[in-house]
Amino acid sequence: MASHRAVLIALTALAPVSWGTTYAVTTEFLPADRPLFTGLMRALPAGLLLLALARVLPRGAWWWKATVLGALNIGAFFPLLFLSAYRLPGGMAAAVGSIAPLCVVGLSALLLGQRPTVRTLLAGVVAACGVSLVVLKAAGALDPLGVLAALTSIASMSTGTVLTQRWGRPEGVGPLALTGWQLTAGGLLIAPLALLVEGAPPALDGPAIGGYLYLALVNTAVAYWLWFRGIGRLTATQVTFLGPLSPLTAAVVGWAALGEALTPWQLAGMALAFGATMAGQLAPTPRRKALEQKKPEQKKPEQKRPERKASRRCDTMEPVECRY
Repeated sequence: MASHRAVLIALTALAPVSWGTTYAVTTEFLPADRPLFTGLMRALPAGLLLLALARVLPRGAWWWKATVLGALNIGAFFPLLFLSAYRLPGGMAAAVGSIAPLCVVGLSALLLGQRPTVRTLLAGVVAACGVSLVVLKAAGALDPLGVLAALTSIASMSTGTVLTQRWGRPEGVGPLALTGWQLTAGGLLIAPLALLVEGAPPALDGPAIGGYLYLALVNTAVAYWLWFRGIGRLTATQVTFLGPLSPLTAAVVGWAALGEALTPWQLAGMALAFGATMAGQLAPTPRRKALEQKKPEQKKPEQKRPERKASRRCDTMEPVECRY
């Protein structure tokens, strides 16, 4: 069981690791100043591909549930995330995003009845501090709209994560179909916004096409499938504590591929954030006392009364009243 759980956590962790490459791919290969178009190209093709593979459509109440989850996890999250990244300097958007584990802990207590532990709260604070050391740089005044967009994006994704676990999946529907529903719904919500704000799609060259293919297939379709699969098998808090791996991966990719330097403070922050991520994966210890209190008390065996011998008159067929 322990090895199976470790493999599940490792596979789920590939999602935020993949998302950590988004910044490098976007800046090196994709058209500039097209955040909504990029979000659309990530979500809609990936969603339609997963729908074609799963061949399952929502039924009944799952039409509006899939729409709500798609709006929270994709449709609102993508545009707000890119807006905050464009308007906030020095990695402030990533620093604000590092409070996501604490946000999910609070929502899990409210919607799932999962009481937070001291260890979980402490790990959330340490993760936020570690990510801040990695991404923050000297910056001037903060843009209020950018801060609001960053906070709203985290609230949107955190709510979607908790609701995904609360609602689960319809019987007989796997995580592939559930992921396809959300990506398609989110992409359809982004499409009119992208056309209204950014106009017609830009002309794409070879590197841009390759970048969009990577974002749609690996960075979105596979990554979100692993993410929602993990939410279905782990707690929402455990999955969200894997989120700090995204800015850590972005820092490593920037150092290895883009020639960006890493300071001692950033290395210390990476160690803190990674340690907090590992602490967030520790399974809660079983509470034996609580379980024992829930067990029904064993009833004492009732003593059997000695049987009385029937009188001879009762053994007959005569209508005689017998009283014992």
